[in-house]
Amino acid sequence: MFVSAAVGGGERPSADKVLYGTVWTANKRRPSAAAVAVWRDRVLAVGSVEDIGRFVNPETRIIDTHGFIMPGWIDAHVHLIDGGLNLTSVQLRNASSREDFVQRLADYARDGSPGEWITGGDWDHSRWGGALPDRRWIDAVTSRTPVWVQRLDGHMALANSEALRLASISDDVSDVKGGEIVRDAGGRMTGILKDNAMRLVQRVVPRPTLQQRLEATSAAMKYLARQGVTAVHHMGTWDDVEILRVAHRQGRLKVRVYASTPLDEWRHLADEVRRRGWGDDWLRIGGLKGFVDGSLGSRTAAFLQPYSDDGENYGLMVHTPEDLETWIAGADRAGLQVMVHAIGDRAVREQLDIFARVARENGPRDRRFRIEHAQHIAPEDIPRFGRLKIIASMQPYHVIDDGRWAQPVIGSVRSATTYAFRSLLDNGTRLAFGSDWFVAPPQPLMGIYAAATRRTLDGAYPDGWMPQQKVTVGEALRAYTIDAAYAGFAESRLGSLEPDKLADIVVVDCDLTRINAKQLPEVDVLLTVVGGRITYDKQRSAPAQQPPATE
Repeated sequence: MFVSAAVGGGERPSADKVLYGTVWTANKRRPSAAAVAVWRDRVLAVGSVEDIGRFVNPETRIIDTHGFIMPGWIDAHVHLIDGGLNLTSVQLRNASSREDFVQRLADYARDGSPGEWITGGDWDHSRWGGALPDRRWIDAVTSRTPVWVQRLDGHMALANSEALRLASISDDVSDVKGGEIVRDAGGRMTGILKDNAMRLVQRVVPRPTLQQRLEATSAAMKYLARQGVTAVHHMGTWDDVEILRVAHRQGRLKVRVYASTPLDEWRHLADEVRRRGWGDDWLRIGGLKGFVDGSLGSRTAAFLQPYSDDGENYGLMVHTPEDLETWIAGADRAGLQVMVHAIGDRAVREQLDIFARVARENGPRDRRFRIEHAQHIAPEDIPRFGRLKIIASMQPYHVIDDGRWAQPVIGSVRSATTYAFRSLLDNGTRLAFGSDWFVAPPQPLMGIYAAATRRTLDGAYPDGWMPQQKVTVGEALRAYTIDAAYAGFAESRLGSLEPDKLADIVVVDCDLTRINAKQLPEVDVLLTVVGGRITYDKQRSAPAQQPPATE
């Protein structure tokens, strides 16, 4: 038995390419096969070696992968252009001490031009014991260079004194609603700004030039292709959309992009869709990204009870529930998709309540509301995701990163339903997996590993942190393929290997469904194909004259 597509109602064409290997299709009607035939940018047929042989002619390129062939992976939550820009910025993510942090900034400032801003960074203070950095640490080595480097979650950043001077901020600056200005015991600003307070400095940071952003987009595309990523859901701004449009016109897009824009600008998106449409197979718009709260690492995620290590702190709400509901109701009436960042259990509950009210008031439709991150869920709220048909857009790498330090922050009870993949699936929730790059690496293999093992990066939990929330490799693969496609209204075109769907394919060097999940970090991506075009080839396949023999 095989499945194929007739093109244009006429005779089936011969394949441009045929890939042989072990095929995992994400199609429940035909879950496995031995080969995939590609014609132009589409899947032509999926079937056995003999079946696919019918589509081979002397011009067909035969690729005997000796690997595991899957639908291309979809990263359902990235910050694409920032990720590309951060590839070339100062690298602070794995700085392991105060001294290491300072030295990396000193080296970068010395090699740069005086007065040129240092941004990016992605530092993680948990790596050196939890003390937040202070501008006093770095002022001496960056006196002529403004510094604005963010924590890896993007919810707080450190400014040196030169950056604060350029932003005209002094110690008597007023607090900011929905944010925090960290001060020492004497009232001096430490240079750490959180969430909405970050705007005080961000407004004076020079924007990268058009060329820099285009080059960052190209760098991001190349990096993603190496990871087997063929499509992303980009969380960004209208400026980002314009950059992506230029990149599209210039032929720079090697990964498909579903671009979201800020929720409070929903009228702009509605007008843009009316005037210009949703886009095409390479670049689409239609999603809106909002925020309820901050992040756990910044202690700004909103909880029903205070932080276990900070009894007066419940986190903060970036926007009021009233504003969020007004924006979401308007966007939903306009037929747009809404996806909202909610991390703490209070934020998740508030967002579930808002989604429920809006759906009830606006009436039935295929809206596919999403909660981004959904990291810490009160147990009684888990079944509501399935009942309300809310997609949980989650980033499993955070489990093995946050799990190093999260339990003392929120306690063991709340930790039990942190990144509650298993409980959500068992309650009928559709999961869409991603990375949150630049916050975490956009490596689906590591995401699958994290979801299936929950083994933290420090090795402290060899059997998994909160192991009751593990999922199978197959379930994780669906969250990176067909269910991620569904989360972007693209399941008719992407997410599975079926005839007439776009030929987006990733090949790895072993069968992911048969190896021990602990071996996933050792797996290599061999080939990435987008729309029938090879975007990454670890080792160029030698042309074969004949298909592999049938066993």
